[in-house]
Amino acid sequence: MSFDVAVQRLRGEVKVGVAFQSGPGITVLFGPSGVGKTSVLDMVAGLLRPDRGHVRVGGETLFDERAAIDVPPERRGAGYVFQEPRLFPHRRVRANLLYGARDAGDLERTATLLDIVHLLDRWPRSLSGGEAKRVAIGRALLSRPRFLLLDEPLVSLDADRAGEVVRAVERCRDELDLPILLVTHDPVEAERLGNRIVRL
Repeated sequence: MSFDVAVQRLRGEVKVGVAFQSGPGITVLFGPSGVGKTSVLDMVAGLLRPDRGHVRVGGETLFDERAAIDVPPERRGAGYVFQEPRLFPHRRVRANLLYGARDAGDLERTATLLDIVHLLDRWPRSLSGGEAKRVAIGRALLSRPRFLLLDEPLVSLDADRAGEVVRAVERCRDELDLPILLVTHDPVEAERLGNRIVRL
């Protein structure tokens, strides 16, 4: 599985554009705040329509303005983890993970991969920032996505909690056959996690 992305979008007076091809593992979109990194994720996910260009994942065209192809978000197979975990406060961790899951039988394997087995009966309000982010990643994985999008996964976390999330992302990279597109403004994070770095 691989990414082949070349998109442009005018947002106000700012032109957001990027072009890259990458193989398996983690492709990092790196750059300062305000350059359009999250907008690129949104275009890959189908939440924001590019003005021109194309988006292909694993050889399948999800968007091509010349060919009039624009696959809707729900059919693209993206597992999108936003900056905020966006967990349902009225559902325990187990129910949050299973929301939208393709197969409940994947729960134990996914929870073990992300080291969140001990959190399954907890309420979201009792979780640390790092725990909540790992639950959000787990929920995305349980939808059996074709690719994973991570928007600033370490933002607002202290060093210990960030370390927990980094290790979880590394396990996803190393143990799952899943292309990952990750946004960060942190050069250390980019160098540690990225198989390829795309600078915006």
